[in-house]
Amino acid sequence: MAAEAGTPTPADVYRARARIAGRVARTPLLSSPRLARACGADTVSLKLEMLQLSGAFKLRGATNALLALAPEVCARGVVTASTGNHGRALAYAARAEGVACTVCLSGLVPENKAAAVRELGAEVVRTGDDQDAAVAEALRLAAEHGFSYIPPFDHAEVIAGQGTIGLELLEDAPDLDTVIVPLSGGGLLAGVALIVKAINPAVHIVGVSPERGAAMIESLRAGYPVEVAEEGTLADSLGGGIGLDNRHTFALVRGLVDEVVQVSEGEIAAAMRGLYRHERLVTEGAAAVGAALLARGGVPGGGGRVAALITGNNVDMDAFTRLVREND
Repeated sequence: MAAEAGTPTPADVYRARARIAGRVARTPLLSSPRLARACGADTVSLKLEMLQLSGAFKLRGATNALLALAPEVCARGVVTASTGNHGRALAYAARAEGVACTVCLSGLVPENKAAAVRELGAEVVRTGDDQDAAVAEALRLAAEHGFSYIPPFDHAEVIAGQGTIGLELLEDAPDLDTVIVPLSGGGLLAGVALIVKAINPAVHIVGVSPERGAAMIESLRAGYPVEVAEEGTLADSLGGGIGLDNRHTFALVRGLVDEVVQVSEGEIAAAMRGLYRHERLVTEGAAAVGAALLARGGVPGGGGRVAALITGNNVDMDAFTRLVREND
């Protein structure tokens, strides 16, 4: 396994932007007057990370971490464990650089996400019933074959890559008051909070998790990383623990994030329907948690100008079609 840098800094986010330039999309903001009315904000802007070529924001961190490896290390191949989107992103980045890639997925990962990884030329290893089992297998393969393990969130270069979203946000909407970010292992939230707080400490940063299996939120309540049983959820990309040996994301989220909130399965489903019917967006459940929070009414941090990250669209379309045809 390759050596990793220490906890990321804002300078690492700027370096990540230079490293991944031309390999990831600069995604647009879409105004949502509907959600602004629902929550009482002056404006709501949706950051459309589902427009990345891999279908989710994860391409930023995966590409940055891969490109940060020394060429001789990269040549031995990379491996990861994923709830789907990070694996797809790493497979995409690895194929672009001609690097062998293996992705370990638990039985909870939907088959459409496993198939998408295979289509990009990566080897998929199905193992266990939760993300912890997938991580254990990925680490075993790294040790056995000399692969570099690139985890989905608790990695300095992954965090820095995700932080480039925050740079784009404040360049395109410099007067933001609140930024709402989906929360699982915390790589996205840590990266965005790291750079946004460095540029404007007054911005209110909110992390949103589903009610089921919110490992980071339970860890924050306990004051240290804890294990939480992984449960099935519409927001399947937000599943999995944060790791009892968490090195980066727990401390960054605890130190930089102003508020964490949970939304129900019903709220997530309604948000997916709303984003499709009104903003014409196809989203997976994890991407809709910010919209679910805003649709509830009220704005964390008190209102004003709000941005919510719409993080991915890697959803089984048959299941999505059934969901959006349902009545709220």
